[in-house]
Amino acid sequence: MGTVVSEVEVRLAPLSERQQGFVGDNQTQAPLLFSTRGNLFDMSMTPHQFMTKWGPGGTAFNLNEEQGAQSHFLDLCELLSVPKPGSQPDYRFEEKGDLIGGKTGYADVFKRNQFAWENKAPGKNLDAALRQLLTYSLALDNPPLLVVCDRLTTRIHTQFNGHPSETHVIRLEEMDQPDKLSLLRHVWTDPESFRPRKTTRDITNAAAKSFATLAEQLRHRGRDSEQVAHFLTQCLFCFFAEDVGLLPGRMFERLVNNRKITSELLTTGLVELFKVMRDGGMYGPDHIPWFNGGLFKKIAVPRLEILDVTELRNAAALNWSAIDVSIFGTLFERGLDPAKRSQLGAHYTDPATIMRIIEPVLQLPLLQTWTATAAEIKALMSRSTKRGDKSHKAARNKFINWLDQLNSYRVLDPACGSGNFLFLGLKTLKDIEHKSHLEAAAMGLDREQDLVTGPQNMLGIELNEYAAELARVTVWIGELQWRIEHGYEFKTNPVLEPLDHIEHRDSLLVNDGGTPHEAAWPHATVVIGNPPFVGDKMMRKELGDAYTDTLRSVFKDRVPGGADLVMYWFEKARAQIETQGLGAAGLVATNSIRQRGNRPVMERIQATTRIYEAWADMPWVNDGAAVRVSLVCFGHASQIARLDGKHVEAIFPDLKAQGTGAVSVDLTTARPLAENADASYFGFCLAGPFKVPTDVAAEWLRQPNVDGQPNSLVLKPIYNGSDVTRRWSGNWTIDFGARLLEGEAGMFEKPFEYVLQHVKPLRSMNNRASRAKYWWRHGEARPGLRKTLEKLHRYIATVETAKHRIFVFFPASVAPEHSLIVIPRADDVTFGVLSSRAHVVWALARGGTLEDRPRYNSLATFEPFPFPQGLTPADTADQKTEALPDGTLIPAGIADNWLRTAAHAIGRAAMRLNAHRESWLNPPEWTQRVPEVVPVGMTKSPYPDRVYAKSGHEKDIAERTLTKLYNVRPAWLDAVHQELDAAVAVAYGWQDYTADMSDAEILKRLLALNLARSIQP
Repeated sequence: MGTVVSEVEVRLAPLSERQQGFVGDNQTQAPLLFSTRGNLFDMSMTPHQFMTKWGPGGTAFNLNEEQGAQSHFLDLCELLSVPKPGSQPDYRFEEKGDLIGGKTGYADVFKRNQFAWENKAPGKNLDAALRQLLTYSLALDNPPLLVVCDRLTTRIHTQFNGHPSETHVIRLEEMDQPDKLSLLRHVWTDPESFRPRKTTRDITNAAAKSFATLAEQLRHRGRDSEQVAHFLTQCLFCFFAEDVGLLPGRMFERLVNNRKITSELLTTGLVELFKVMRDGGMYGPDHIPWFNGGLFKKIAVPRLEILDVTELRNAAALNWSAIDVSIFGTLFERGLDPAKRSQLGAHYTDPATIMRIIEPVLQLPLLQTWTATAAEIKALMSRSTKRGDKSHKAARNKFINWLDQLNSYRVLDPACGSGNFLFLGLKTLKDIEHKSHLEAAAMGLDREQDLVTGPQNMLGIELNEYAAELARVTVWIGELQWRIEHGYEFKTNPVLEPLDHIEHRDSLLVNDGGTPHEAAWPHATVVIGNPPFVGDKMMRKELGDAYTDTLRSVFKDRVPGGADLVMYWFEKARAQIETQGLGAAGLVATNSIRQRGNRPVMERIQATTRIYEAWADMPWVNDGAAVRVSLVCFGHASQIARLDGKHVEAIFPDLKAQGTGAVSVDLTTARPLAENADASYFGFCLAGPFKVPTDVAAEWLRQPNVDGQPNSLVLKPIYNGSDVTRRWSGNWTIDFGARLLEGEAGMFEKPFEYVLQHVKPLRSMNNRASRAKYWWRHGEARPGLRKTLEKLHRYIATVETAKHRIFVFFPASVAPEHSLIVIPRADDVTFGVLSSRAHVVWALARGGTLEDRPRYNSLATFEPFPFPQGLTPADTADQKTEALPDGTLIPAGIADNWLRTAAHAIGRAAMRLNAHRESWLNPPEWTQRVPEVVPVGMTKSPYPDRVYAKSGHEKDIAERTLTKLYNVRPAWLDAVHQELDAAVAVAYGWQDYTADMSDAEILKRLLALNLARSIQP
């Protein structure tokens, strides 16, 4: 990061005999052993000899730079008893590099992965020497230590990745001091010892916390949040500016550290400083450069109390030049924005993760272009015989055209937040240009004096005002840090280029006094970013009804109403590629992007562009919380497609791949099947506190009602997803059905009284009129599902979102909650087909995911699934079953002997699977079954028995869950599933099926069946 000087200086001390390495007074005799902290070194040159020879008046002092550089270094090696250049691989004099401004230069000494060294004559500018090394350190593989020396002073500069740069200074007159010699010797023997203890992230975290404390103090005393945020943003830039030398004499730190200054005088001083930074000019005896850039257009310094000044002093003491720009915007936004303060200690997205977007969208295409351009330049230069001839001019023109291309390159982040993507995009762009300058110089072209890329290449749109301002500061500081690290002088007049093109506005809608319409995006070369994560069901809550309705209306022909908010960014980027010349886009979305509601946008992207890079499901950090996301890059890029970092032939809209040499299975072409219609449902959506615990339900079941109806008619055990994958929590639900009127519901005294007290107050405020009106009913009572369940004694269910795709049977008296998908069939055959590998592979491939858990969706997964012919939901629609002698339930009415045999085999294996799982979950040795409570007026309980753990086996039973069973997948479970899979394969007519058949082959066959039977769109 930025250069931070932390000097280690020890002044000249008298030489002792031990330090000199001699016995007696004769300092010309052969040396003995030189000791530093108990280590002994054979020294062929003594400190005194070295200091005398190379110091003022010495025999070598007046040698010019070229004459003295190598002999000085060789004497230093003698003094330190370290190897000399040429004695080891990758350790030599005169390592070629390329300098700013045109010429090829050479590092005086280079030791790969350790140091680069520049020697100068006494009195020469060591800062310039350091810039020279920085300029071509890239060509030297970025050694961790850069050393500059003018014989009188040696400066060791560190540049470890992820750490602030530090400087260690050793003067000639200190060469007799053991600690100084030991420090210098470590350049050869232990370069790692120079690595700073604090990382740039440590420093950034400390700076963000300090400013968050100050912001909270100011807001607590009633200061306006926007004023506070703007003022502190100005302060943080001042701290950075003075730590890198743009503000002379540490004037900001001196101002806040003045112990005698009053609050009024400090306010006046800060206002005046900000004004001078805005316009340029004198501040006291110091000249301040013209900063401009918009940061100091508005000046409003809040009154600072003693605690505020103290916190400013604490902040000033930090090393602001070393803040990590890739994360600081996020951290400062959390501290300055009251709405995000709770996220201060939360995680943030690692820059390496962001680069998974930037690399394929920006970096690789530009590097490919430069590689081709460089090859053309090299060919032309090989034909050039002198500077300025035809070939030389043609080569230079090609390079200038390349720079013009970079100059006009624009990176847009249309949801830029506090600027993380923009900073990394800027850094990548400048790194590429810097590399091209070095390589062009190596081919014989003069280096340009400066780079053409800078903050002007970055475009942004951000709705949050705090974040938009921080995004600008992120880009400014990132630019300045990059220039420091690479040896370029700061730009002046102004120091900060205006960044009005990082706009504070809405990316999607604009209302300029007329009818709201789609917001325009500026013309860009590429789009990158991380748009807000808001699911379609949360949009009204997060954005409001009016905005949500307007957004969906404006985009109604392009984005389906059930799509997540992020899909509007995807569609706008797609449209920019199709009609406005955008080259490519790389955006982050939750991994629900592959689900049905979002799929039409993805399919349009695939139809009009090309998805060429994606990460289907990976961790991300959003507002401090860990989530699962998909990264999608699309456009007209020519590079080979990659999915999850691996080359593939193509990426489909559901972010599945056609693997190299593998079967091509684009499941997005699958269509709903008429034979599967009305055969799967979501469970009941309660939309209110209808649940009661077992003891309450038991009490009500024993109480009579005035009309003689038992409460069992409106009380049911209820299962949700966790009740299936773990164990039943014991909840019951009050269920007045889909048609019961309020007066009729009121006849069930206790349940109605409970709903009246707990549900009605909430439902009367519901924004859905039907839910407010029919407050005693479930929010989604599923009348179609209820009608089908009336004929059954049991039904099939699966959890919508779960680690394993498992199907279970429920008694008809159990209510399914909305997190379950219900298939109203009682036969073992349907249960077996659904539980088979064929269907599970299909469900995993067609379904989406929530975080890292697969999802099952009726429309996307169940309706397109091709059941074996004769065993489809249409064939079992009457829901009647036939019991075979072994107890297997098959669909009634199967006349064909072959199909009947196949169905029996499936049902028998399915029945075994269900029985074996039940035995494992509730072994009779550890459990006891107790009949559920018998409702008043009835002789038998309509509910399934309750299972209890026997004494001493409570923990054993608690550990027995379906999730844990399928995590382990014991041999018996695998064997039963393989028996079921083979039986289902026979029903499909797959005579060649074995357990080794690939998932891709299974999907290929199922897709072919779907397409043969499907409804045409």
